[in-house]
Amino acid sequence: MKWYSSLALICLLGVALIVYSRYERQHPAPAVQPAIGAHWFQALGFDVCGAVQPNLPSNPNASIAPIPGIRTDGDGVIQVSPTTSKDAGNNATFARFVTLYPKLKLTSSTLQIPGKAELHNGEKCPTTTPDAGKVATLQIKMWPSFTPPGSNHPQVFHDPGAIKLADGQLITVAFVPSGASVPKPSSITAMLTDRAGSASSTPSTVAPTAPTTVAPTSPTTAPKTTTTAPKTTTTSSTLPSPTRTTATTKAG
Repeated sequence: MKWYSSLALICLLGVALIVYSRYERQHPAPAVQPAIGAHWFQALGFDVCGAVQPNLPSNPNASIAPIPGIRTDGDGVIQVSPTTSKDAGNNATFARFVTLYPKLKLTSSTLQIPGKAELHNGEKCPTTTPDAGKVATLQIKMWPSFTPPGSNHPQVFHDPGAIKLADGQLITVAFVPSGASVPKPSSITAMLTDRAGSASSTPSTVAPTAPTTVAPTSPTTAPKTTTTAPKTTTTSSTLPSPTRTTATTKAG
């Protein structure tokens, strides 16, 4: 009896697994965004001791295949446009942007903008900055969106890998004294312009309609046909008149 019960249980489990497997195939889990082919934008700025830094130049490796899927064109805007899984989904982080930008260094305690001195937590601000002489530390301030409520509730990070990039984010990397005010990036307008341009150039997702084949129409005006009746020459011939038969009545 126990054997039959075990067999029935195994059969039920098998059926359940088949049903579940079929459901999974028919209802796949949505891909983590951004997916390959997406195009997102984030405004990016740098503040060193109260001095807003110039935008990073366009990615030096932007023309080298494979083109970085997370890059900047020099307008203070990060573009997330994954072409491989390395830059898509949960891999689309601020740390990935830093990795793909040559000579940019950013960790939880160090910042080096290409062509400038390396800055470390606990060091004093450079003498050429508004906060010269003050001890500064590194922080990354991120606004989830450029519109409320996200634009009113910034979050502070120290690890660039903890920031998952999202469309419309605002990010300011700041090396500032404790308690200093950190501004939003000055490239918000550029980001909005890039977003608008991308939206207008995105191919329509409406399926193309099959071309309508119009049968060639015959011209409504019938071609002018000149019919020349064959010239018939009728020669009137005089037929011999029928022989008149005169009945002869014999007298009886």
